[in-house]
Amino acid sequence: MGATPDVALIDEIIKQRLDEILPQKLEEKLAEMKAAKTPSMTIIATKGTLDWAYPPFILASTAAALGWDVSIFFTFYGLNLVKKDVSDLQVSPLGNPGMPMKMPFGPDWFRSINWNIPNAVQAIIPGFEKLATTLMRQTIKNNGVADIAELRGLCAEADVKFIVCQMTVDLFGFSHDDFIPEVQDYCGAATFLPMAQEADVTLFV
Repeated sequence: MGATPDVALIDEIIKQRLDEILPQKLEEKLAEMKAAKTPSMTIIATKGTLDWAYPPFILASTAAALGWDVSIFFTFYGLNLVKKDVSDLQVSPLGNPGMPMKMPFGPDWFRSINWNIPNAVQAIIPGFEKLATTLMRQTIKNNGVADIAELRGLCAEADVKFIVCQMTVDLFGFSHDDFIPEVQDYCGAATFLPMAQEADVTLFV
C-alpha cells in the first residue's frame, strides 16, 4: 500500500500557490476593468466673455475626440456660452494684465509688439472693449480658429452633454427658450456634484 498523503502538507502547498496566483490575477482583472472603462470629464464653465468661451469648448471637444464622456455645467456668466446667439460675446481686457494686445494686422515687426496698456488707460478710452473684441476676432480669423458657434457645434456633434444651472437661469431671469436646443438638462449643484465626484477629471473654468 502507498503512503498516506499528508493532508496538512497538501493544504499548505495549495495555500502557497493561491497566495502566488491570486494577487497576479487580481492585478490583471483590475487592469482589464481600467482598460475597459471610458474616461470621463466634467467642466464647470462660469465665464461668459469671448476669450473665456474657448477653454471649455476646446477641452470638451478634444476629450470627446479621444472617446471620453464629457459634460459641461454652465453656471452664472457661463450661461452666455449656450445662448442661441453668441455673436455678441465681448472681450473684457480690464483686470486682465496677462492679456496680450498684439495687433492682427500690419508688417511682422508691428505685429510682434506687445501693447501692454494700463487698466487706467483702458477704462477711460470710449469703446475700448469693442476695439479689443474686434482685434480678438480678427486674430482668431487670421489663425484659422473656429468661432464659438462652430466649436460649440462640434462639441454637440461629439455628444458632449450641455447642462445648465437652473438656479442661475432663475436668478438672471432667463427662460429655457433663450438657450440652444442642445442643452440636455437644467439642474442644480446638488445634481451636478455627484457627476463631478464620479468623473476622472473635473475642471473649473
